[in-house]
Amino acid sequence: MNPDRDHGPVPRRVLLVGCGKVGIGLASRLIAPGWEIFALRRSSEELPAFVSPLRVDLLNPDMGPLPEVEAMVLTVTPSIGGEERPDGYLTALENLAGALPSVPSRVVFVSSTGVFDSEDSPCLITEADLPGPATARGRRLHDGEILAERLFDAHIVRPAGIYGPGREMLPRKVTEGKAVQYARRTNRIHQDDLIATLVAMLTTSRPPRMLHAVDGHSAPLGDVVTAIADELGLAPPPRIEPEKASGKVFGGSALREFLGSLRYDSYREGYRQIIALQDGPSADP
Repeated sequence: MNPDRDHGPVPRRVLLVGCGKVGIGLASRLIAPGWEIFALRRSSEELPAFVSPLRVDLLNPDMGPLPEVEAMVLTVTPSIGGEERPDGYLTALENLAGALPSVPSRVVFVSSTGVFDSEDSPCLITEADLPGPATARGRRLHDGEILAERLFDAHIVRPAGIYGPGREMLPRKVTEGKAVQYARRTNRIHQDDLIATLVAMLTTSRPPRMLHAVDGHSAPLGDVVTAIADELGLAPPPRIEPEKASGKVFGGSALREFLGSLRYDSYREGYRQIIALQDGPSADP
């Protein structure tokens, strides 16, 4: 595995595996330059018309042949298969590898910063730090990364908490006045900036082997909900008592160096956009 490998010309045929909100947003960004886009998921509902749907169950080893593509982006959820199939995440990757006519020249595997869920993780985490997952989910994520590298020579992108339109959990909590743990340290990335990261991973000649998709503005949850409350003109939600400090801090310098800048520099700009959309003429009643 060569971290500096030049992938040659920008690919034009891409397979999106597990095409949810992020995958659909990525497809919308790629269609303008003239890509041919295939989306693999169990249901073709809600996919845009310009995407060629592939209705496939990744847990079925006889999924049939897949199209020849030059690039692939995997956003498979680690909970695939549910409690009945704890091996579902790795099985899905193995079945996918068996159905591909060949491994695409560029593969991006979207994992999570959740691979660093151990209390022994360093205070400031960068791409140079090795995961030491302590929970079943963290271990599953890390095992998925290892397998994706082995099967597909994949580049790994680890987003922190993804937020954006359609992902409004915190504004809803503030509006409903639900108590939150103010002392918990949080990290996040706006969905639009994550999509921009994936576009760059596909179109840059020498993308990084590993990248943490974080905005670099780690903050206690109390600071975040207070900023949201200010935007909404509401009182901050109550605190969970006793307060318990937890969480990690992820540095975002590698992402900023790779992209140059983020559309939403921090949670303040990002949640301001979400709230403005909610208050706009097209907001839901």
